[in-house]
Amino acid sequence: MDRNAKVAVTLGDPAGVGPEVIVKALAALPAAERRDFVIVGNTEALERAARATDITLRFGPSASDDGSIIAVDEVPLGAALPEIGKVSPVAGDASVRYIARAVDLAMSKQADVIVTAPINKEAMNLAGHHFDGHTGLLAHLTGSKSSFMLLASERLNTIHVSTHVSLKGAIERAKTERVLATIEAGHNHFMRLGKNARIAVAGLNPHCGENGLFGTEDTEFLAPAVEQARGKGIDVVGPISADTVFARAYNGAFDLAVAQYHDQGHIPIKLVAFETAVNVSLGLPIDRVSVDHGTAFDIAGTGKANHVNMLSAIAYARLMARSPRDAKAHEPS
Repeated sequence: MDRNAKVAVTLGDPAGVGPEVIVKALAALPAAERRDFVIVGNTEALERAARATDITLRFGPSASDDGSIIAVDEVPLGAALPEIGKVSPVAGDASVRYIARAVDLAMSKQADVIVTAPINKEAMNLAGHHFDGHTGLLAHLTGSKSSFMLLASERLNTIHVSTHVSLKGAIERAKTERVLATIEAGHNHFMRLGKNARIAVAGLNPHCGENGLFGTEDTEFLAPAVEQARGKGIDVVGPISADTVFARAYNGAFDLAVAQYHDQGHIPIKLVAFETAVNVSLGLPIDRVSVDHGTAFDIAGTGKANHVNMLSAIAYARLMARSPRDAKAHEPS
């Protein structure tokens, strides 16, 4: 893709910091680039965020040539704008409808990629939308069997076998088929970006079970997944003890680490790239990148929210949009 990508940015929970980081990030971009964005949400929430951050951008149904007016795909709230910094079912429902509209834009090729601002799971569930977050919701909206969470940063990348489930549930999901599919999803993503990634699979148990002393899942389920992936030509090793594999990846031994559950992959990423790591959904028929932080209700409305992560998400989204996408070739088998 030679042109800049048409990026649809969802507002996130309108009571959180999403509107503020969006406004700050777009204000930091060159004016000419702002024409390539459409914000899916509410103008009123954006105007409130602009006042809080002392930014003079304006919003309308279409972007201006000079970049001073940002395009908004208006999704009616159907109620008063929710109070800032408070959990609200109105805000939770709105955040889901923003995502649904952005998915429609991407599925109909009106947008090349989606960037999502943070949502609040409690608010979403209070509104009757019972999903684990963006990951499950996006899979549902696109009719996908499942999706995979990749956390991407400059020196460390992790992809997760499971995400928002209990630790007990995560252990139950660490089966050969799912681990293999996760390896393939990561491999295909990096191939799309032009890199044959060196992949390492993190062990589930301490020291990968120590030959059965601390559990048998690593030899029973993870090792066969690695062998099957290698049989498909994927450059992957493991399982490797999780207490060393992420440090080795960070220091350049691997391009991607496969984490078996949410915290196993999130902790190292947030330790080394708290402000810049982004969340990428793989295995969907659309491209989606997200900030890797929450709604931060405690500082919402103060103008203090840091927009660096949103800028990182926008940059990664554009990288994906510039890379050719072949849905059939890149779905996990």
